[in-house]
Amino acid sequence: MSRKALSGKQKAASLLISLGPEKSSRVFKYLNESEIEQLTLEIANVRKVTGERVDDVLREFYGMALASQYIAQGGIDYAREVLEKALGADKAVQIISRISASLQVRPFDFIRKTEPAQLLNFISSEHPQTIALILAYLEPDKASAILSALPPERQSEVAKRIALMDTTSPEAVKEVERVLERKLSTVAPQEVTSAGGVRSLVDILNRVDRATEKTILETLEVQDPELAEEIRRLMFVFEDVVTIDDRSIQRILREVESHDLALALKGASEEVAAKLFNNMSKRAAETLREDIEFMGPVRLRDVEEAQQRIVNVIRRLEEAGEIVVARGGGGDEILV
Repeated sequence: MSRKALSGKQKAASLLISLGPEKSSRVFKYLNESEIEQLTLEIANVRKVTGERVDDVLREFYGMALASQYIAQGGIDYAREVLEKALGADKAVQIISRISASLQVRPFDFIRKTEPAQLLNFISSEHPQTIALILAYLEPDKASAILSALPPERQSEVAKRIALMDTTSPEAVKEVERVLERKLSTVAPQEVTSAGGVRSLVDILNRVDRATEKTILETLEVQDPELAEEIRRLMFVFEDVVTIDDRSIQRILREVESHDLALALKGASEEVAAKLFNNMSKRAAETLREDIEFMGPVRLRDVEEAQQRIVNVIRRLEEAGEIVVARGGGGDEILV
């Protein structure tokens, strides 16, 4: 059967077969029961997958994945430009056309390439609800930079509104875009668009500096203690390294700069320090203790920045699937 004659399910089945059982099972976790049943049946009906079919399906999948990645980074025009350079004009048009029918561009896509400082100038004087809506749709790294640059009293107000945000009508999104004197080229054709919420805020707070994080959480504890507690349960801070298993700690230590580690431990609790020292060799621990001792007095801000860099390493390794970090206390989850 030629590649052109294959159905979508047959292509998916061929791809999963080529990936092998372990990786395919991980893919299944993201599918619903109906999709799993259909794919399982399709896989069962495949008697043989030729190398040629696998190559064709993998090439097509790779092209689609590249297109989706580039669209996420810079929109359709950017994706088309990069794909043309990588695969040629004809292939780029073919891939973009194939996925454009089901593609939904997120609101505020036109500001994805705007620098945070420049965007801050546009929105800093807007109502907190307007700022919250915009930040909820931005990438967490960019949103955290803008949130950190806001005055402390506005940080907490905007953060609270992001956390309490649920759904927003397209009309409201369009109105905010009109305030920014720009329009989206495409608006998702749906009744409501989802953005914001506690997890969205946590994703942003996990990337801001420690001072901003502390200001927002302390203010929310006064204004809405239950919300503040829910946010804290979902967040990961430097002190939470004590909850990470020893094998993961050892993996983290291989990625952390020794100077950052020494600086971070200057302001760490005895429990945190013990957790890290216990996962080093005796010689490495002695060397680190000497570095800390000879470092002398340091600024609290430098300590917090070093701790934040280590937290960023932890999050990167977690996102890559190399370590597991318990969330929300982790009491209900048992890893075996």
